[in-house]
Amino acid sequence: MSEEPAQPELAEQLHRINHRLRRRWGSQLAPHGMSPHYYRALAAIAHSPHVEDGGVSGLKLRDIAERLRIAPRSATEVIDGLEERGLVQRVPHPKDRRATLVVITDEGRALHEELRVERQRSSKEFFAVLNEADRGELSRLLGKLIDAHPRPERDS
Repeated sequence: MSEEPAQPELAEQLHRINHRLRRRWGSQLAPHGMSPHYYRALAAIAHSPHVEDGGVSGLKLRDIAERLRIAPRSATEVIDGLEERGLVQRVPHPKDRRATLVVITDEGRALHEELRVERQRSSKEFFAVLNEADRGELSRLLGKLIDAHPRPERDS
């Protein structure tokens, strides 16, 4: 019978693999002038729902900050960077004159799609050392940990 790994060892293994995935993804984003925060913001905006009866898809800065779990000021800096590159733009909210929506541009949508495909390819390559059953088991176990330890609410 094999010896059970100590919990600190498991935590260290998870930390190491997370670090490797993040570095790998960061190095794939860099040639596009993107950081992980930029990509996550672009993805959130790309997948934003249509504003009811507004005919436009976008997010308020506050919603972007919440989704990225960063301070609103940091979200503003991320959006400023994306806007300078022509990947997003700020438009008046169609239902609330006091609010502004951040919407993705055609250039932003094209880059998001290119990076999404690249991330999918890279993930497939990264996890190729595991067979289908192992990947399923890893997914199940990680899901179990995620469900058991929900992310704490962000401090206000």
